[in-house]
Amino acid sequence: MLLTDTVFTFNTAYFISSFITLLALINPVQKIFLINSLQERLSDKELRYISIKSSITAFVILVLFLFLGNVIFTYVFRIQLYSFRVTCGMVLLYSGWVALQQGVLINIGKDVRIQDISSVPIAIPMIAGPGTITATVTFPAQYGALVTVLAVLAALIVNLVIMLYAKNIGRVMIKLNIMSPFIRIIGLIIATIGIQMIFDGGVEFLKIHGLIKVL
Repeated sequence: MLLTDTVFTFNTAYFISSFITLLALINPVQKIFLINSLQERLSDKELRYISIKSSITAFVILVLFLFLGNVIFTYVFRIQLYSFRVTCGMVLLYSGWVALQQGVLINIGKDVRIQDISSVPIAIPMIAGPGTITATVTFPAQYGALVTVLAVLAALIVNLVIMLYAKNIGRVMIKLNIMSPFIRIIGLIIATIGIQMIFDGGVEFLKIHGLIKVL
């Protein structure tokens, strides 16, 4: 009975808490600069497609990990969460470096398909990153599965709305001549987050294998 209550009972306070946490991890502000860095290479229709497709993909990934996270990591792919953190950290580090050097958050080559970039690196790890996935896996035990699913959905909807209107927001920033500097600043932050993920993954590896003491 207690397990059923935990999984299916909706609690407003739990929803707000999990929603705010997930929204912070998804970081919608970052997506304003992401979309604007792509607008010179892609049409408005393609940008809308990327926004919607990446949001749907991220939702499917997060819900999948919500219910089957431990099984997916342990039995399907036989990987540890620290390996996932390090890999996603490397992806973000590369994206941040590109932004610092070229003023764009994603470098689209001639042979790169829109379907590909909407999945990687936008849906994962820029929306459904290690932090978001970890929160989604662990929240059901604390808040319940129903609350977690609704919080994920709400956070992704907010993120999607910001992505869809990112070009309008960016237009104002361009008029103020602050778009290009901010893209590079965001790139620096993304690269730093990537390095932090790599460090976190390394520390977790050392702790799990008993190479350092847990304080």
